[in-house]
Amino acid sequence: MKKLSMLVGLWSMLIIGFLSGCSGNQPTSPANPSPPVPAPEASSEPPPSPSAPIAEKDAIRERIDKMTLEEKIGQMIIAGVQGTSASSEDERMIKEQHVGGIIFYKNNLSDPSSVVRFANQLKQWNESHSVPLLLTVDQEGGRVSRLPGLDLLPTAQEIGQWNNREAAGEIGAILGEELKGMGLNMNFAPVLDINNNPKNPVIGDRSFGSTAEIVSSMGIEVMKKMKQTGVIPVVKHFPGHGDTETDSHLDLPVIHKSEKDLTQLEWKPFASAIEEGADAVMVAHILFPQIDEQYPSSLSRAVVTGQLRDKLGFEGVILTDDLTMGAIVNRYGIGEASVLSVQAGTDIVLIAHEYSNVDKVIAALKQSVADGTLSEERIDESVRRILQLKTKFNLEDKPVDPPDLTLLNERISKAIDTYRIQ
Repeated sequence: MKKLSMLVGLWSMLIIGFLSGCSGNQPTSPANPSPPVPAPEASSEPPPSPSAPIAEKDAIRERIDKMTLEEKIGQMIIAGVQGTSASSEDERMIKEQHVGGIIFYKNNLSDPSSVVRFANQLKQWNESHSVPLLLTVDQEGGRVSRLPGLDLLPTAQEIGQWNNREAAGEIGAILGEELKGMGLNMNFAPVLDINNNPKNPVIGDRSFGSTAEIVSSMGIEVMKKMKQTGVIPVVKHFPGHGDTETDSHLDLPVIHKSEKDLTQLEWKPFASAIEEGADAVMVAHILFPQIDEQYPSSLSRAVVTGQLRDKLGFEGVILTDDLTMGAIVNRYGIGEASVLSVQAGTDIVLIAHEYSNVDKVIAALKQSVADGTLSEERIDESVRRILQLKTKFNLEDKPVDPPDLTLLNERISKAIDTYRIQ
């Protein structure tokens, strides 16, 4: 009987425990509870913000869903123009091919008023589209100065010699105001290449200096202050063009450096720029055999996605340097190169010369989707980044008035007088 009483008591305890566990009430605390686990301390750092607000992302997603494949592909092209005024070919590129951006060179820009008329006409043709144009130029200062009617800004090399962040920031702000005054909204500058090869035929005084520290310090100030004017800076030429001995306009440079080598020098200014909020990066046409034996950097998944996206964490818009340069067209068809570049992870291909090249690129990208070489989802990834960039900078296709450059030239003169080393 005593054993039976003990078994009944044990069963009673088990039943009570089971019923307590099934109820919505808190269980009774044990006699010797474990010490409470302290709550984690509240972080003093704010939670990370997404790259765009949720509502904005949803709106962009809706816009992409309404776009045709042709409209999406058009957004991934920045095209060159001919002459100093808008032509029927330009109208066709914008109205029929939906090209998302235009690049101007010095031979397109005869005087400030004509630049504004040209830009305004392109904007007017784009009015029927929901996405504004990128109107771009290389306006670095020094020998790479395309815009007319403006006093010459010092070279990047001279700015590096000043080694004055305030001065670099003022130059960046002036560059932004120069473009803004003529109705343009994207500048392929600053150059973040380190000038570490005296035989380099293409960079030289376009670089802020021969060390990562000076290039990072001066280049990022130029980028940040230009950005504040509402003009999009494009830092270039990733992974680094400073140690080349071949001009990529003419042929393909080859650099025998490992990823470790690049990490210790060439990458540093780009990594710093990304940390400071760079929105767009241009990739160079250079072969790095230790990283990719087959493809130059602008067509290389190992460089564009493996390094720039994955290793450096860049989430913005990636552009190629001009795909009509000798480094590319001497080895690839323009259509083939554009498909390879998008496969590598590029968002925008730059086709700076000849309308027929734009035709070939569009045809090649469309065919690549049709045959499964590229998925439309891959196209959508790039279009999303492009639309986010245009939205972030509040781009519009509104016309502007011809500028009076008197005050801007006075500002240039004052900056040079203030900061130039006597």
